[in-house]
Amino acid sequence: MKLAIRHGHKLHCIAALLSSVFLFATATSSAEKFPTKSVRLIVQFSPGGGADTNARRLGLQLEALWKQSIVVQNLGGAGGNLANAATATSEPDGYTLLFASLATMVNNPTLYQGKLTYDPDKDLAPVVLVGGVPLVLMVNAKSPAKDVASFIALAKQQPHALNFGSGGVGTTQHLTGELLKAKAGIDIVHVPFKGATPAVAAIMGGEIQLIFQNAGVAASQVKTGRVKLLAITSNQRTKGLPNLPTFKESGMPDFQAAITYGIYVAGGTPAPLIAQLNRDINTVLKTPKYEEQMAILGVELEGGTPQQLADFVAAERKIWVPIIRNLGLVK
Repeated sequence: MKLAIRHGHKLHCIAALLSSVFLFATATSSAEKFPTKSVRLIVQFSPGGGADTNARRLGLQLEALWKQSIVVQNLGGAGGNLANAATATSEPDGYTLLFASLATMVNNPTLYQGKLTYDPDKDLAPVVLVGGVPLVLMVNAKSPAKDVASFIALAKQQPHALNFGSGGVGTTQHLTGELLKAKAGIDIVHVPFKGATPAVAAIMGGEIQLIFQNAGVAASQVKTGRVKLLAITSNQRTKGLPNLPTFKESGMPDFQAAITYGIYVAGGTPAPLIAQLNRDINTVLKTPKYEEQMAILGVELEGGTPQQLADFVAAERKIWVPIIRNLGLVK
C-alpha cells in the first residue's frame, strides 16, 4: 500500500512538473513571437499634457523596434484610476501597456483608501521605470512676479487670494504646490482640474495664477507669450531651459520634485513576457538619439528591472503618504 501511495504521488509530481514546463514553454514561445499585432498604450491623462507627450514619444520608438503599431488611448479622470483599472482588468497578454504617472501608484491607495476597484500592488505588474521630469513654477504672463522671491512676497501680501492649479488632487503638481506653501509660509488655494491641459488653459486665461508644470511641456508653452516661468525643481538647470534658474539658485536649496513615469501591465502577465517588455523598453531608453530627445524635454531616463520600479514606488510612499495624511487629503 505504501508503495502504491508513493508511486501515485510520484506520478502526480511528474504530471505537475510536465504541466509547469509546458506552461513555461508556451509563455516563452509567446514572448519570442511578441508582438504579432498592435499594442495598446493607455495614458492616464488627457491629450496634450506631459504624460501624453512622453508616452507618445516612447510609443513611436516601440513601433520602430517591434514593427507593430502602438495605439495610444487616453483614459483621463479619477486621478488616474480609470486608466489603472482598465489595465488591471485587461487580458494579461502584454498587449495592453499602462504609461503611468507614478504618483498614482504611490498616492492613490491612500487618497482613495477602500474605494479603489483594483489593487495596484496585485492587479498591476511593474515592467520598468521610465524616468522623471522636473517641474517648473509657471505663472500668467501678466503676473508682477519676476522670480521666486517676488512671487513669495506677492503671495504673502495677498493671503488666500492666489490660486494654483493641478491635474487633480494628490498629483505631483498638487503636492508640490502644497510643499511650496509649507516651505515658503504662504497661503495659496488649490484648484484641481481633470488633467494638466485644462489647468494650463486656465492659467493662460487668467483664471488661476500659477501651476507646477512639466518642464518639457512648459518649454513650448512659454513661447505663446501667455505664461512665464520662474524656476525649475531640478538640482541643476536643464538643456531644454538653460536660462531658467533652479529653486536652489532662487534661495530654496531643499526644494526638489519631479513627475516620474513607469510602465505596467495587468497582473498575471507571464514572467517571460514581462521580461521581454522590460528588455525592449530598456533598449529604447538607452538609444542615444532618444536620450537626446528626452533630455531636451527635461526627462532624465532611468530603466532597470521590474523590481527596481516596485522598490522606487515603495520608497516614494514613505515620503508622500505622510504628507497626504497630514493634509487630510484622504477621500
